[in-house]
This record gives sequence, structure tokens and C-alpha cells, in this order.
Amino acid sequence: MKKDELPGKLIEVLKNLGGRGTILEICKKFWELYGKELNENDNLFYTWQYDIRWAATELRKSKIMKPKEISSKGVWELS
Repeated sequence: MKKDELPGKLIEVLKNLGGRGTILEICKKFWELYGKELNENDNLFYTWQYDIRWAATELRKSKIMKPKEISSKGVWELS
């Protein structure tokens, strides 16, 4: 898996959670769905929890996710 795939994976995780979730729920679901795709020999294996936040920022810039000011504290939501 590559870092640039994370925004698409995050969309799928959020859809799987009904369009919204806390960061804890999102990370648990991401690991459940995609953990096996993370290769221990790749840096993303060690940085994905940081990089998923980058993906959320990219999705907010694209207006695919609601701005953090609109969502409840600690909740990520699709627009």
C-alpha cells in the first residue's frame, strides 16, 4: 500500500462506518479492513496512523469530508 492510496481507503472506512466515526473507530476499522495490506518492510506500516490524518486533511480540502469546525469534536464525517 502507498500513502497516496490512503484517502480512498479512508473514504471506504468511513462509508463502512455509516459516513462518520471517531478517530479510534476509524483506526480500528482501517486495521480490520486493510491491516494485512500494510507491509512490515514499508515505512507506511509504521506511520499509517499519522498518515491517515494527512489523508483526512486532503479529503477536507477536496470537500469530501466535512471541515473539523462543523463536525463534533473528534468525529470525522463525509460531506
